Amino acid sequence: MASMNPIPEKAPPCEGGKFSLAKLALLSLFTGAGIGLVIGCFRMALDFLNTARTDSIAWAHQWPVLGFVLVCATVALTTAFAAWLVQRSGQPAAGSGIPHVEAVIEGKLPAAPILLLPIKFIGGLSAIGGGLALGREGPSVQIGANLAEFWGKIFRLSGTDRIALFAAGSGAGLSVAFNAPMAGAIFVLEELVRRFDTRIAIAALGTSCSAIAVASLMLGQEPDFKVATLPNPSFWTGPIFALLGILAGLAGVAYNRLIIRTCALFDGMTRWRPELRALFIGALVGAIAWFGPHLVGGGDIISQKALVGGIGLSALPLIIAVRLVLGPLSYAAGTPGGLFAPILALGACIGLGFGLLCPQFVADSGATPITFVIAGMAAFLTATVRAPITGMILIFEMTGAFNQAVPMLWASFAAMTVPTLMGNSPIYDSMKARTIGVAKTMQ
Repeated sequence: MASMNPIPEKAPPCEGGKFSLAKLALLSLFTGAGIGLVIGCFRMALDFLNTARTDSIAWAHQWPVLGFVLVCATVALTTAFAAWLVQRSGQPAAGSGIPHVEAVIEGKLPAAPILLLPIKFIGGLSAIGGGLALGREGPSVQIGANLAEFWGKIFRLSGTDRIALFAAGSGAGLSVAFNAPMAGAIFVLEELVRRFDTRIAIAALGTSCSAIAVASLMLGQEPDFKVATLPNPSFWTGPIFALLGILAGLAGVAYNRLIIRTCALFDGMTRWRPELRALFIGALVGAIAWFGPHLVGGGDIISQKALVGGIGLSALPLIIAVRLVLGPLSYAAGTPGGLFAPILALGACIGLGFGLLCPQFVADSGATPITFVIAGMAAFLTATVRAPITGMILIFEMTGAFNQAVPMLWASFAAMTVPTLMGNSPIYDSMKARTIGVAKTMQ
């Protein structure tokens, strides 16, 4: 398939006439509805598998030795199956779909055919449901883009409008993945195309609107995380949250480097087939799941516990250490799965640890440790991805804590500054070259 053209530097709002813009707007609503249905089903199936995994591990503890072997073998096999599916499909379905989507938008890779959808759907369920520390937004973003590309081709959109719908479909996937429609639309402009474009904005808003409307019929309209009403922090305590942002910035640099080096380590194991590498990683994840069922998976349970203060200070070092290793290890397995959800879990723990270790800061800010959890989530996401507006809006929509804008703003400011001064690239920029290389070997 021929490579798609990158987005032109300037795309007039009515390029091709008002009719083509109206066609793009209507098709964005239609496409978004389909994305909402597919990703809504994906989320429901993933929730079922996550619950089944936890229950199965509890059941297996009846037999200490046999149960341990059974859990390790099950996670290893589901991980290996997901990697096998990716390898046999010939589709760029490994890892997060976001670097691939960005490469397509830039014209560096062709868009994948509709076959990518079932590979990403089934592979994502196998890998994330099996226990890998990967986010549901990775498959969701790439599935959304894949559906948008399919309908753009069917309805014969122009090259520019196909790219606009493609990018918008990605944002709709993120919207449904986290029940965050505004974050999905902003993500398209801030991260994927990195500029404001009227046609893309219209398409992004349309797909996110209809996607979340359909998905809410299946998933409900409540925020993903339950958070108690928090006090309004003082406007004059920003430097306290900036300190948290500095810490998150340094941690983000370390995490990005760890992901890159772990992937490079396993990529260098050329004597091992990809499925064998995935089998080994899955067995390690299974061993962790045996001793700590809530330490594995995407990380939503960890984030939710941190947001209600349900994690003690003594447990935080172990959780952070395990998740720092588990996330990069899971990503190196070559299965479908994203980075956002694991990043949010780590950010929540970093923020909670800061709030518990610095009670005087908490008292001076007129806040609670939960305020630092929310600021930590936004800051760590900013430090790794370098998309602060998307991060803050995402946390707003996932928690409903709209009065915590000032802490998030200060923390994100510092978390954006530190890695930039250190010359550390955003994680998706770093992984894009690897994604292009993997995709070209599978063509």
